[in-house]
Amino acid sequence: MQNPKSVCTIFSRHLSSAAKLKIPTKYRPRAIKEAQQAVTEYLHYTKSIPFTYAEHISKHSLNTLSKLIADLGVSYSAPSFSSTFQRFLRYHPINEFEFFFESIGMDHAEVSCFLPANKFFLSEDSCLLNAACALSSFGFPWHKLVKLYKEEVSIFSQSSQDLTAKLSRLKNYYGFSNVILVGICLVFPHVLAGNGDEWGTEIATLFDDLKTIFVDFGLMSSVEGNVEVWYDICRKIRVFYDFRFEKGKLGELMGRNKSIFLDYPEEVLVQKVEYFCRFGVGKEDVGLLLLKSSEILSFDLETQVISVKGFLNHLGLSAKELKSVSEKYPYVLGRNKMANLPHVMRAADLQDWFFNKITNGYYKLLGNYALSNPDEDLDREFGDSLEKLLSSSRTPHHTMNKLMFLHGIGYGENTLTLKVLAKAHGTGSELQERFDCLLRNGVAFSKLCMMIRLTPKILNQNPETIEQKLDFLCQDLGSSLDYLYAFPTFLCFDLEYRIKPRYKFHMWLVENGLCTKNYSIASMVATSEKSFISRIYGIHPAAPKQWIECFFCKRPSKSC
Repeated sequence: MQNPKSVCTIFSRHLSSAAKLKIPTKYRPRAIKEAQQAVTEYLHYTKSIPFTYAEHISKHSLNTLSKLIADLGVSYSAPSFSSTFQRFLRYHPINEFEFFFESIGMDHAEVSCFLPANKFFLSEDSCLLNAACALSSFGFPWHKLVKLYKEEVSIFSQSSQDLTAKLSRLKNYYGFSNVILVGICLVFPHVLAGNGDEWGTEIATLFDDLKTIFVDFGLMSSVEGNVEVWYDICRKIRVFYDFRFEKGKLGELMGRNKSIFLDYPEEVLVQKVEYFCRFGVGKEDVGLLLLKSSEILSFDLETQVISVKGFLNHLGLSAKELKSVSEKYPYVLGRNKMANLPHVMRAADLQDWFFNKITNGYYKLLGNYALSNPDEDLDREFGDSLEKLLSSSRTPHHTMNKLMFLHGIGYGENTLTLKVLAKAHGTGSELQERFDCLLRNGVAFSKLCMMIRLTPKILNQNPETIEQKLDFLCQDLGSSLDYLYAFPTFLCFDLEYRIKPRYKFHMWLVENGLCTKNYSIASMVATSEKSFISRIYGIHPAAPKQWIECFFCKRPSKSC
């Protein structure tokens, strides 16, 4: 429940901005209390809602109540406010569903989307209120019932007797206390939904896992907590089920590593999951890694600075392999942050090697790495050049955001990175969006980084344009994305004013028997206009005239 200070803060925000009623600051706490009391009595005495639940509704619907106060339409008077408000409730029907939905934890901005049509009173949907009362009576926090409502609304169509019976069966069969069972249901609402056989097996296997973790491996005896504590524990357990692990198969593994659910916040678990998923591996593999090597959750994988060469050597890459990486992927070398390691590995096509390494028992190498000395792999030329670039830039913040993007995709602190930085145009977020577009359309991560090194300007166009060119390459030209690796500049030519006209003219020459030579896409597109005219003149003296009159399109501006 919100403390009095937060209640006053919320009401102050609403009432101070209300045009119809202004309440002096010193009277607001009193007005709040009196309005809540009036709504409680209205719901209890007029609507016959049990007092406890009427009070829950009035005290957890601050935004709706503030709107109602603002609509009184009279001048505020401290001595008469309570009676005025009660009289208003008596003669002006209120939408009780609005109060109810906010009170169970729904964001006030969402409430209108869930209000039933042509219904104002909770008595018009007795199942809804009765189900909420039954759940609250069992121990569910009233203000958390929205978690059940949003995920399994059918729960609130069941009778209170059916819900109570279902909860009692689960409690008695598995031996969980009310507090534990409430935590489970808030995180896995489907256990209370429906009666079909399709739920039976899944619910049973889920509870078998939970019994193994809580009882067999003693997690239950390690926790002395309320619903909030068990809710947090169950949320962390659900993280692993969201990886699509089969229920009934993880209980023992999670039980043996119960410290994950006791010692680490959910945010840490989610951050580590996201970190390792950035290596391009499946969530199921990440989940198994964290369950088997829970010590990883304590590692700082964000702020530490790494030397890419030094780190690869630390992981056991041989001198020969390291030389090969340096020659093939020089743009990843230099320093970077541990936070960018997943994409450093993908940029060098080492992600599978790395992930296999840490899953096969070498995960501690992540935690015990450190620079060998303060100057290790420090590229002073990079630092000096960057300093000059920033000092001469009118928008140094913009430049740094672009550099952060390049570090984020695996480019290290080296002069190659600065060359790309100078030619890539757009904000950091725009460059990321274009990069993601190419990945989403099937371009391999390491290949894309190579393409950017060779032709940074491929990132100087919006995603829609990129997708149109990729579609034309694969569908109309009948080529594959592999062609881009040899000719990334294809993406820099204008589709409507260069690529399409020249391709169509080439096809016209072939169809009319004037050209038997199979020109490559690069030869068709990249040739200068002067050389192109000269070539087609060699094919036929009248070809240039045909090209200019029927196919040539003058570009309004220069392409990237």
